[in-house]
Amino acid sequence: MGVGRAPAAALAGAGAGPRPVADRLCLQGVLYVLCNDIAWQLLPLELGFGSGQTGWRSLERWQQVCVFDQLHRILLPELNAAGELDWSRACVDGSHIRAKKGEPTPVRRRSPVGRRAANTT
Repeated sequence: MGVGRAPAAALAGAGAGPRPVADRLCLQGVLYVLCNDIAWQLLPLELGFGSGQTGWRSLERWQQVCVFDQLHRILLPELNAAGELDWSRACVDGSHIRAKKGEPTPVRRRSPVGRRAANTT
């Protein structure tokens, strides 16, 4: 290899590190970890899904670009139309959304009168 080609080969990552894992296999690895409730480090390499670290990084990247939100919006109506959803096991959880019932709660203000110190004895 000539001197002029060495930097280009280094930038291209010629032969450095493991081969990339296809997104489909990586998704299968993510689902395997989540469905079997195992640690990422325990994902068996023999299954061909890549390492647990690869799966974790892909999941993180996909979550940041809202891949699963998009899949949910696309697949839910299709599965519902095909009768493939079992709504008897559905659960709605709104615990992360503030319930606004009636008038807003008045703002608690600090009293201008000082409080007595707690007894420390």
